[in-house]
Amino acid sequence: MSKQVTTISEEGFSATNEVREFETLIDATGEEAPDTLEALLSAYATCYVPALRVGGQQRGVDELGRIEIESTGELNEDDKLESISFDVHVEADVDDETADEVVERANELCKVHDALKSSLHAEIGVEADAF
Repeated sequence: MSKQVTTISEEGFSATNEVREFETLIDATGEEAPDTLEALLSAYATCYVPALRVGGQQRGVDELGRIEIESTGELNEDDKLESISFDVHVEADVDDETADEVVERANELCKVHDALKSSLHAEIGVEADAF
């Protein structure tokens, strides 16, 4: 199985991403839409929500209720991500030990968390004069 996304940029630094029948706009400058790092943080946190829910169920918390994740990406002097932190807020009353167990399990389940490993950097091929 594979995932397919087509990214199209007619000019400038923004691009439309075609994902099945959906389209998203990402603007590297952040002027017309979320920038690339904001899109990455959004995807990471969005992936983390079901990982938390399943992790909770597997660790004895049947329902976490409302989940809110405040994501922060710290940048280095080259404007590249240096670190990411999540402030996770859940509706359920969960003790610290259980919360730690749920987070540990969510880290194992979240596909974006896994994809951020350096061993999964993209292999790059360039086709010049393609259009």
